[in-house]
Amino acid sequence: MIPNSSRKRQRPPHHHASAIVEAFPHRTISESSQKLPRTSSSFNDPSTADVILRFFTDRSPFDSSNPSDSARHSDLQIYLHSRVISRAKYFSTLLSDRWQHQANNHNAGHDSRTIANCNNMFHLNLGVHDDPTVHLTVLQLLYTYDFPTVIASASTALEILPVALELLFEDCVKACVKFLEAVPWSEEEEKRVLSLIPLLREEESKELLARVSPGEDDFCEEMLHGLIEKAMYSQPNMAFVKVFVAKLLRDFSSRESARRVLERAFDANLRIVKESLEQYSSPDFRGDHNETEAIQRLHLHTAMTNGRHLLWLVEMMIELKVADSAVKQWSEQAAFTVDLQKAFRDDAWRNIVPGLPAVMLRCTCKLASAVAAGTILSSRQVRMKLVKDWLPVLISCKDNVSPMLPSHKTLYLELEETFLRIISTLPMSDAQVLLQQCLSFSTRNVEDCPHLVTAFNTWFRRASQPPQMENLD
Repeated sequence: MIPNSSRKRQRPPHHHASAIVEAFPHRTISESSQKLPRTSSSFNDPSTADVILRFFTDRSPFDSSNPSDSARHSDLQIYLHSRVISRAKYFSTLLSDRWQHQANNHNAGHDSRTIANCNNMFHLNLGVHDDPTVHLTVLQLLYTYDFPTVIASASTALEILPVALELLFEDCVKACVKFLEAVPWSEEEEKRVLSLIPLLREEESKELLARVSPGEDDFCEEMLHGLIEKAMYSQPNMAFVKVFVAKLLRDFSSRESARRVLERAFDANLRIVKESLEQYSSPDFRGDHNETEAIQRLHLHTAMTNGRHLLWLVEMMIELKVADSAVKQWSEQAAFTVDLQKAFRDDAWRNIVPGLPAVMLRCTCKLASAVAAGTILSSRQVRMKLVKDWLPVLISCKDNVSPMLPSHKTLYLELEETFLRIISTLPMSDAQVLLQQCLSFSTRNVEDCPHLVTAFNTWFRRASQPPQMENLD
């Protein structure tokens, strides 16, 4: 039998090609296939050949193709040379003395299936599923070894490789695999590569597998996290890259994976902003004045840069509906909001990072608006702490940020309305305390603050209602 060269490659001769039978001298390759260039004068040379190979079509009983198509190839025969085709282990085994002896014993008494070796001429059959053109190409490569010329595209390599595997033509298999390793594939070609990998030895398929198999469960998440990091810190055209990465996140199949990578990035950026503001608000004055000032400027710039990244992450998390954890964290920042108020009461930030208050308030407004709209369903405790901790920051910005730009005025008004809507969802005792802090929303003209008027009217209307518990008796 065929030597065990490899478990994956261990294939007996094709079940229709294993018989060595009488010749069918009806038609030769020169009559049926003019597509293949004659690369060797010895190929299909009847004057010197000692092997006649006949092709026949191996059709499935469920094949709906026209039977006449197979008839065109059923009597195709070519002339080959045993010393050449023995380079393929399939033919080497068929032509070996051991195989001939076993086949003769098996077929004794059956003239139509005896191995023919008349006048030193071997007669072989080889079944093909369709047009034998690819088989003929591989047979010619046994003569020429001109792999670079023939294997010039991924599609060609993928056509030749299964035949090379079938015939155990190792050099041809290596040439096909080497070519496939080095060139791009279409999506359809990649599917074909994946279907052929199980037929290859481990060392042959290693590079192909590395190209299509991540090897780790969280490989996609690491890739997404790396892209987010690059978008925020390593690209000169940061805005364009963020748009592209945002599209990848939207299109990614697993929302939970997107949640995890965004939460990871959010945690890291929030920590940097908090640490920068903490160091700015409580500096260590061990150096000289100039050094301290430079360090203070660095802290503010770091807070501003990462604050912008934080805003982008918040927007993405809200859009993908994975911002519930971010809201909870944002509601637990009592110390951070105190540091922000300290920073905004100082004048240094005005000339260094004048946009910092707006960035922090926009993050707050985005998260609070999602809570008020029901996009993020948060507990009563989270809703209360969100307003309680960030309302003083809003008030501090209104008092200390001047002159008030139109964009700031719009932002303040939006956040005021959002906080008041959240307060309306809280128990009346909590709403009472928080509404009193909202008096700073009032203006000289009461008609300019209808949101505040509505909030107080709602509270007093509810407070005037008789206790509902009595109605339960």
